[in-house]
Amino acid sequence: MGQSGRSRHQKRARAQAQQRNLEAYAAQPHSFVFARGRAGRGVRQLSLDLRRVMEPLTATRLQIRKKNSLKDCVAVAGPLGVTHFLILSKTETNIYFKLMRLPGGPTLTFRVNKYTLTRDVVSSLRRHRMHEQQFTHPPLLVLNSFGPLGMHVKLMATMFQNLFPSINVHKVNLNTIKRCLLINYNPDSQELDFRHYSIKVVPVGASRGMKKLLQEKFPNMSRLQDISELLATGAGLSESEAEPDGEHNITELPQAIAGRGNMRAQQSAVRLTEIGPRMTLQLIKIQEGVGEGNVLFHSFVHKTEEELQAILAAKEEKLRLKAQRQDQQAQNVQRKKEQREAHRKKSLAGMKRARAEADGDSDAEDPGAPPEADRAGQQEEEDEAEYFRQAVGEEPDEDMFPNARRRRSTRPPSKKQRLKQQRPDRGSDHRPPKAKGRPRGTQAKGPRGAVQNYGRGRAQRPKRVA
Repeated sequence: MGQSGRSRHQKRARAQAQQRNLEAYAAQPHSFVFARGRAGRGVRQLSLDLRRVMEPLTATRLQIRKKNSLKDCVAVAGPLGVTHFLILSKTETNIYFKLMRLPGGPTLTFRVNKYTLTRDVVSSLRRHRMHEQQFTHPPLLVLNSFGPLGMHVKLMATMFQNLFPSINVHKVNLNTIKRCLLINYNPDSQELDFRHYSIKVVPVGASRGMKKLLQEKFPNMSRLQDISELLATGAGLSESEAEPDGEHNITELPQAIAGRGNMRAQQSAVRLTEIGPRMTLQLIKIQEGVGEGNVLFHSFVHKTEEELQAILAAKEEKLRLKAQRQDQQAQNVQRKKEQREAHRKKSLAGMKRARAEADGDSDAEDPGAPPEADRAGQQEEEDEAEYFRQAVGEEPDEDMFPNARRRRSTRPPSKKQRLKQQRPDRGSDHRPPKAKGRPRGTQAKGPRGAVQNYGRGRAQRPKRVA
């Protein structure tokens, strides 16, 4: 029974091919196309059409919320390998298109003088060619009239070239070229014409009838007697079905192209069909960095050398102050960190000392409270003792306020104090003096000759004497 499935070498070769494809895809330029601010419905639709032009090396379903700033987009673009931003915005007077190179710039700002959406371009055509297979590969970029007209023109050409992956004319597969992006520069008006076309290659040298047979839809030959009539004269075909070809679009194919009759080393015609969108752009300024930086070129504002030096000096001063603030912040952070560390060590030492004192294992002598604290406590107890004297009228006991100073009384001792002084100790042999008065059980005469009993017994009523 034979071995089923792929062998080990086949799996390894497939894995290596996939890895090479991933590396090649990551090396290609990628872009974000979006609109910012209150752009309006037309500008937002233009951004979607422009995103369609940049497919497949762009984020097709990119969504930007109002709260997302440009810094958020830049932070997300880094891990995803995005190299360019194409941003559309609208003000009260004009529409602007910004082309940014990540991560270090520059930023090109264009003013959109005129634009036409894709749906308007397609609806104006009699026959349009637009299908999904055209957007599986990036378009072919064609730059026209970008000559030695200045550094800003050269920079524009370089920026547009870096938007799309470079091609090798000796190894390129012509079947992957389905679209064409034409950018034409007009030196007189200093405007750019942005056009997007679909490419179709058809064989030449055949009659209109033969071309019709090579297409998918066959013509109606019910009125013909023989097929030779169709091939010889092209009877039954309208003049609109035959597109004029000439030397401007006829070439010899270096390789076979998908399509009926497009063979290698044969004459074929290359036909372009516009699929939109259209834009007429005018360069406004070129800046360093991503959205902010020194202005390298401006179409309307021209500054002298002194003004440029003053702007450069102000920029350097701003950077110096920023670096100084960063150093100060770093020193403050380090100082606070050291303070926290010292406080933590001090707290741990205090906790350890308190635990040792509670366990009775500490041999260190307690220095006690400072003299200021002793004086404060003594003064507080003296105040409380004075309040007790005013409220009660007597001296407090010694154990009640031990730290308060005893006040010598100038008044004579009270009865309670005299009794306390006369009371002997319990351990002595001296007996207290007897209380004056009659002992228990004695009788005394009461008023009117009545006899009163001072004993425990019940008092007896006096007897009447006869």
